[in-house]
Amino acid sequence: MSSTPITKETYLEWYKSMLLMRKFEEKAGQLYGQQKIRGFCHLYIGQEAVMAGTISATRPEDSVITSYRDHAHALAKGMSANECMAELFGKATGCSKGKGGSMHFFSKEHKMMGGHGIVGGQIPLGAGIAFAEQYLGTDNVNVCFMGDGAVRQGALNEAFNMAMLWKLPVIFVCENNGYAMGTSVKRTTNMMDIYKMGHAFDMPSAPVDGMDPVAVHNAMDEAVQRARAGEGPTFLEIRTYRYKGHSMSDPAKYRTKEELEEYKGKDPLITTKAAIMENKYADEAWFKEVEAEVKKVVDDAVKFAEESPYPDPSAIYEDVYVQEDYPFIKE
Repeated sequence: MSSTPITKETYLEWYKSMLLMRKFEEKAGQLYGQQKIRGFCHLYIGQEAVMAGTISATRPEDSVITSYRDHAHALAKGMSANECMAELFGKATGCSKGKGGSMHFFSKEHKMMGGHGIVGGQIPLGAGIAFAEQYLGTDNVNVCFMGDGAVRQGALNEAFNMAMLWKLPVIFVCENNGYAMGTSVKRTTNMMDIYKMGHAFDMPSAPVDGMDPVAVHNAMDEAVQRARAGEGPTFLEIRTYRYKGHSMSDPAKYRTKEELEEYKGKDPLITTKAAIMENKYADEAWFKEVEAEVKKVVDDAVKFAEESPYPDPSAIYEDVYVQEDYPFIKE
């Protein structure tokens, strides 16, 4: 039974937040094509229900850590579109002061503990953050996201073992979008049910429909309750799908058009809108208003990013060590 009930307001917030994630990512892809955004860029289009359901089942004090596909996680945790877009542009006003780019969004204030470029590198870090919360005596939890490719890293086994041994308040989430870069799950494992990996550690584990925010919310809520009660971690395999390639340089020729269209029929924005209309939570006028609001937020973010300054070269020596007068060798 969900401790955080799903209400009319939940559905409306889901739609608004998912629409912002979608439109932000679509604009990022467009700007990348114009070479206004450089470097790596991994879009989240299609996977929005995962973060929508996660946020409705957690608290602002709960932290999130993820991989390099991190734009939507940052927006969902409350970071502004302005600071996120500016970071994509490499500007000083970005959430990581222009030094992180697409893969390294971070906000201490919003408990967004970063996107991480090393595959699977965030898994032991998520366990460590949970250990810190336990040590400090809070009832906050960490939600640690990874892709289906990252579960092949040895660090996962070490982190799972430690988390279960110490009953850490961490929820490990595999966002299984079917492909590790261009390699299908079928080609990487003999066991297609990734969630069963948790069973080796007696960790409560389950598959979840990642195209449905209701399913994500309910599974996440149960895991959060366990973690807050001191009962330890949970491993969720949230089965989702990305409509774009692994990154902007990936044409995604390894999958069929039929497969893509099948999942587009499960688009969480379409199904959530249908549920809102069916329950008479809102009318078409509301949707048009939300679409206009989101468009303005994204457009304003682009304007903010374009008008922001680049970091001064001297900033390379800032935010590296806590010690402000650290004696860098500069010659």
